[in-house]
Amino acid sequence: MQLLNSPNPATILYDRKSTPLLRLAAPGGTLVYTRPLARLIEQLQRLPGVGPKSAQRLALHILKRPEEEVKALAQALLEAKQQVGLCSVCFHLSAEPVCDICKNPSRDPQLICVVADSRDVIALEKTREYKGKYHVLGGLISPMEGIGPDHLHISPLVKRVAQQGVEEVIMAISPSVEGDTTTLYVGQLLKPFTKVTRIAFGLPMGGDLEYADEVTLARALEGRRELE
Repeated sequence: MQLLNSPNPATILYDRKSTPLLRLAAPGGTLVYTRPLARLIEQLQRLPGVGPKSAQRLALHILKRPEEEVKALAQALLEAKQQVGLCSVCFHLSAEPVCDICKNPSRDPQLICVVADSRDVIALEKTREYKGKYHVLGGLISPMEGIGPDHLHISPLVKRVAQQGVEEVIMAISPSVEGDTTTLYVGQLLKPFTKVTRIAFGLPMGGDLEYADEVTLARALEGRRELE
């Protein structure tokens, strides 16, 4: 395929925050990437943890795969986006109105573990130690980013705990300024209705729950303490 020429010595794509994403052209005006490839790299680079080099490597790998595999990948992406939503009870990712964990009769309905994100649910489930249910807030309180309590699934949690007579709520939120703020805020709302505990983290300040190993998380659950 013949490369296109650009009238500009260098063309740069920008994201919504005006951050340079990808330099399209080399000195002299010849494009380093064809435009379809450049668009693919640009989109891949928007994924969390994917930098310019990783995006280029992924894009080139995709182009080398058989067309059937690429179509299957594209179809899987579309189906996941179209079919996966949030559980109406706990707000965990689900392809059904109510997720499998909430529907499971063997899970203890008197024990709710509060997390910030569905990734944290996945991390805790890998420990095979937790037998209760979950509630996903959908983020953390962060005034600097304009995220307040009303932007999170806090009100449904308070209503759920108050109406169902939950015996204990475990706050399993990563230690950080935003995480501590959210834990204390939610804890104060729930204390009139139930016992509120917090897992005993073996993580550094700002460490993410999803990156902790199963043993660390299991011990953190076991060593949880009542929130003061």
